[in-house]
Amino acid sequence: MKKQPAADGIVIIKKYANRRLYNTESSSYITLDHLATMTREGRDFKVVDAKTDEDITHNVLTQIIMEEESRGETMMPVNFLRQLISMYGDSMQTMVPGYLEASMDSFRRNHDQFKSAVEGAFANSPFADLAKRNLAMFDVAAQAMKPAAPAPASPGAPASAASQDDEIAALRSELAKLQEKVEKLG
Repeated sequence: MKKQPAADGIVIIKKYANRRLYNTESSSYITLDHLATMTREGRDFKVVDAKTDEDITHNVLTQIIMEEESRGETMMPVNFLRQLISMYGDSMQTMVPGYLEASMDSFRRNHDQFKSAVEGAFANSPFADLAKRNLAMFDVAAQAMKPAAPAPASPGAPASAASQDDEIAALRSELAKLQEKVEKLG
């Protein structure tokens, strides 16, 4: 097999007709689990059909999600999946990917802000170790949703500063409640 250089740090993965995946960076065959790990680590990759050179990354990522969902702990509720399926063929279908991406980006930002706020609240309390362990477990659960790189904001969907301010205010309120509870326990 010929080693293929990655463009812009993107690892090229070739998928063969026999369903085998070949990592051109490491010159080795890999599995979907390897690709899931690469995604969690923030490694950017592109999966191409070895025969046609067609980009099939979307299909492979969808396949990874299906395998993750079939292992037990599901992340996507049935109602969400039904709503998503109902959007196919709808006049709003073209807007859904941008909306979902912006929502996930917002979720990740809120997660990071909440994590910082909770770490600050428990910094000098007897619950600091417990809080750190709980946050570490939450981080592991949230890693599956971590994007490889922040996507540029789409010109058709400006970020609402008011909604971000509302989210920050809500997080601060929750933090204040947590601090009161910690002080009562202390």
